[in-house]
Amino acid sequence: MGKVPSVDQPGRIVTKRVLTLLVALLTSAPAMSANFEPEWGRHGMVVTSVSPAAAAGQQVLENGGNAVDAAIATAFAAAVAHPFSSGLGGGLFALVHDARDGKTRSLDARETAPASATAEFYAKNPQSIRSGARSVGVPGFVQGVHALHQKYGSMPWKDLIEPAIKLAEQGVEVSIWHRNMVSRAVARLEDYPETRRIQTVDGLAPPLGWKLVQADLAKTLRLIQENGEKALAVGAIASKIEQATGGAVTELDLARYEVKWREPVRGSYRGYDIFSMPPPSSGGVLLVQMLNVLERFDLAALGKDSSEYIHLLAGVMKLAFADRAAYLGDIDFYPVPVERLISAGYAGQQAARLNPEGQPRVGVEFKQLPDDAGTTQISVMDRYGNAIALTQSINTIFGSKITVPGTGIILNNHMDDFSIGPELPNAWEAVGSTANSVAPGKRPLSSMTPTVVLQDGRAVMVVGSAMGTRIITAVLHSLINTIDFGFDPQRAVNAPRFHHQWKPDRLSLEPEFPLDVRRRLEALGYELQERSIMGAAQLILFDRESCIFWGGADGRRDSGSAGVNIGEVPVPSAEVVCQGAVRNRAVPIH
Repeated sequence: MGKVPSVDQPGRIVTKRVLTLLVALLTSAPAMSANFEPEWGRHGMVVTSVSPAAAAGQQVLENGGNAVDAAIATAFAAAVAHPFSSGLGGGLFALVHDARDGKTRSLDARETAPASATAEFYAKNPQSIRSGARSVGVPGFVQGVHALHQKYGSMPWKDLIEPAIKLAEQGVEVSIWHRNMVSRAVARLEDYPETRRIQTVDGLAPPLGWKLVQADLAKTLRLIQENGEKALAVGAIASKIEQATGGAVTELDLARYEVKWREPVRGSYRGYDIFSMPPPSSGGVLLVQMLNVLERFDLAALGKDSSEYIHLLAGVMKLAFADRAAYLGDIDFYPVPVERLISAGYAGQQAARLNPEGQPRVGVEFKQLPDDAGTTQISVMDRYGNAIALTQSINTIFGSKITVPGTGIILNNHMDDFSIGPELPNAWEAVGSTANSVAPGKRPLSSMTPTVVLQDGRAVMVVGSAMGTRIITAVLHSLINTIDFGFDPQRAVNAPRFHHQWKPDRLSLEPEFPLDVRRRLEALGYELQERSIMGAAQLILFDRESCIFWGGADGRRDSGSAGVNIGEVPVPSAEVVCQGAVRNRAVPIH
């Protein structure tokens, strides 16, 4: 596990801001990761990329709620605290491990294309898919969290929304991260007066410490308390969404929306059972596929972050992302060959394709990627053995940029995740095929990778990330860092990352990689690109020997971890064992 953390007050919320990241936000200098000691808890853990929301989930666990209860409360609070990165106008994926029956299930509350959407329209109007009314997918967030509560919740629905209402009414204090995100979006909000009115101060990013009060959003949350999953699907809010999108998303689209429970993608890696999100997410398939190949290699022997190690993983990433472009899409509309892609036999074929001599260098035009701001990760484990990884998103910063007047709801721009042509990449430079083409009612392909890891039937890790296609490789790095290199969760998520997604043929590196490694990679034929931030992974590890939960909140964003300690508990040490621990017993649903 590494070094045992020092603890000032058990149960505190620790914000994992990296000092050099703060400097970068103010000066545009590259951000550097730093090592922090992980947060710990004896009775549960909440880790999220939205630090102000962590307290909501922590309080739920302290009050006896289960992991899903805590995730729901955190999700609503996150929608208020970081409205640029998630909200009621978006969607979510969730992986839930239920300790009552030992089952792990996945919930798909991904947005769908409205009935008016056609591939022909976007082929002729490609920019309309990035922002504005035609970029909006039919949102599923509210239906998603309500479905989670109906199946797994143990606390009253209204109680789980109340912390978010208080945040909206009393205001969220603007942090450096929050201000920076709004600063980057200000110029793009000029044509969206409602978003500009609420999120800025006289058209400029709010000053540090200013409180963002969202009265309309608080009223909407009150309606959700009363009406549950129907709050956005029918009635006054649905009518306002249709008006705000000029009829691109209609009341009928909203009323027809349905969440879907799906079988997770399942694999294994060095004795661990990996459960992750199936299509329409590409995350689970690619994660399991890459782990299947990498299990054939001794990664520790290659040396962490050596040129040989990076070359191997980059090759595996390229092969996986090539499959993403060719085969992945909404499985209800396209026969995605999931079982073949995650099979051991296919892993052998992929391993044989790896080129030890390197790939030929291919020049590409540089394109700045979107800000790492449109997605939120929430990871929770509880004392009863339950676990949930929940990833919610509105896609890029402030999504479509549309705030529905009178509601405070910012609508997503997830239509951009569809492929509108083989040579027309989305905002994250990802390309695709007919598997991910636009069709009414279809769900766009996603990279969100909420993941739960079991050992001998017990949930021992929960992880997920933010940042487009970088989500998949951020989760991969986090698992490898923990399993292969023995990093504690905080070190695992803060360690430097690299990423390759086949197209463009470019290896992205964070700044920490040394010059000699870069030169050897260039000699292998890689075109290198430096990126200061790649992902925002949120990882929990349960130590089965000591019965302690360890949390790692990624320092690349305004992340927070909240350990739960009920009553007087000793500071963790090597001598502490599972005295009085509650094992594999779940809170009743109701």
